[in-house]
Amino acid sequence: MVASRSARERKASSEAGPLARVKIDLDEQQQFVYKISCSICVAKGRRSWSAYRPGGDNGFMAAMDRWIFHLVEKHPGAEAPCLAYLGEAQQRLHERREG
Repeated sequence: MVASRSARERKASSEAGPLARVKIDLDEQQQFVYKISCSICVAKGRRSWSAYRPGGDNGFMAAMDRWIFHLVEKHPGAEAPCLAYLGEAQQRLHERREG
């Protein structure tokens, strides 16, 4: 059974930790678009820093990987369940850069 958008949003929010705001929208092809924003950091003007990754099966992982790297770099003392996947995120990044 495929999880609903709200169920996916709740799961992603719990994985991302207390600094994250998670929103999942649908694009024109009705695929999930994952957006994880930081409740502390500002990127441009007044906009929150965010990771925005469209659809496909790896949209969640791509957004969460970027969020993990943000936490490690900008909030080194932060705790979030997703940080347990730092090694895997680094491996995926390494593979993308080599491929």
